[in-house]
Amino acid sequence: MLEFLADRYPQILFAGWQHFSLVFQCLVLATVLAIVIAALTYRSRTLNGIANGISAVGLTLPSFALIGLLIAPLGFGTLPAIIVVAFYATLPILRNALVGLSGISPSVVESARGVGMGRVRSLLRVELPLAWPVILTGVRVSAQMVMGIAAIAAYALGPGLGGFIFNGLSRLGGANSLESVVVGVVGVVLLALVLDLLLLGLGRLTIPRGIRV
Repeated sequence: MLEFLADRYPQILFAGWQHFSLVFQCLVLATVLAIVIAALTYRSRTLNGIANGISAVGLTLPSFALIGLLIAPLGFGTLPAIIVVAFYATLPILRNALVGLSGISPSVVESARGVGMGRVRSLLRVELPLAWPVILTGVRVSAQMVMGIAAIAAYALGPGLGGFIFNGLSRLGGANSLESVVVGVVGVVLLALVLDLLLLGLGRLTIPRGIRV
């Protein structure tokens, strides 16, 4: 194992950086999409139900199958990986955003309106900050989930540590096959821990002390 690590150290670091970058960028995109969708739908019971239903049904779709379906129209490479990771990353964040925004007391919203805030300003200055702890919890859950999905995206030749896993599994029993799988799996776990710590720090910086859970 040590020899395997020594021989491929630059390659492992580069794949790890690609993996982290893919997940982080998709997570940012997913957070923006989820908040926008939640802000447009949470006031309507019908639209709220539809958005919740989509988030629930979407999570039942096997990621491996979805990646396989995207290969036909999009081909192999980074694009299918980005779409799949961003899609799955959006779902838990969307659900938490809907819960967070819907859970704000109407009296708080009315108070904001009473001091002259319009709907958009009330959303940005009052409602989203109050809902942010719940939304951030969804972001943390999503980050852990899609860190593994990003590894599966290597099936479509996407970037990241998944290449080591699939390469090792395809040569199982051959030279360095087990080492390749272990490096990929352990690397994904370590990156998940690092990203969760970063998100935990983000919560400390962005959530007012008075509303921290």
